[in-house]
Amino acid sequence: MRFLSYRLWVSSCVLACTLAAMPTRADEPKATPANTISIVVTEPVKPQAFPRPFRFFIADVIDRSGNAQPMLVYKPRGGIFLDRPPVEVVRAGLVDSLRAAEMLAVDRDSADFLMNVYIFNFGLSSSSGLDFFGKVEFAVQLKNPKTGKSQQVTASGTSIAGGAARKKNLLKNIQDDLERALADALRNLLRGEKLRDSLAALNVVPEPQRAEQNHKPQSDIKPR
Repeated sequence: MRFLSYRLWVSSCVLACTLAAMPTRADEPKATPANTISIVVTEPVKPQAFPRPFRFFIADVIDRSGNAQPMLVYKPRGGIFLDRPPVEVVRAGLVDSLRAAEMLAVDRDSADFLMNVYIFNFGLSSSSGLDFFGKVEFAVQLKNPKTGKSQQVTASGTSIAGGAARKKNLLKNIQDDLERALADALRNLLRGEKLRDSLAALNVVPEPQRAEQNHKPQSDIKPR
């Protein structure tokens, strides 16, 4: 009898926990066309000028944020979602900016430098509830494929947008906020001193081989 009572008690506890968790799962926001936004950098960021034309190839873009739901940028009020993962949004922003400046390589072999991008933050940071603080942070590993040497450059961008009573205005404010934060991060990367200094350190052109260097032909002169 005691064993049966214990099993009934355990079953009751399991059932109670299951029922308690059901409303939480039901309240989890779901992505719909009405609560989904698209982040696009409408004006490509113009990179700084370099001593000679460079071509960049974007190899990998990896999410290192540890966020289990990277496309959910705002959870209250039914949630607000991105229409694509942050890795695709950041890659598109870099591609558009480099292509507009004719600095995008078509493949690895034609690139002067390779870019590996690691995203650490893409979304809204904590706020008072009256404002939304957009934040984008990533690091770029630059690699010279000819020498194998690399340098890392960090970039970040922020923006502030006000809250809104209507859901439609809320969607627009958060979308504008994240677009400005992304543009700010791209500007911080492409126009920053860190990129310039890193490229200067990596821009090592191998000296041309000289088959006859320090070897002069001997004249065939007969002694008198």
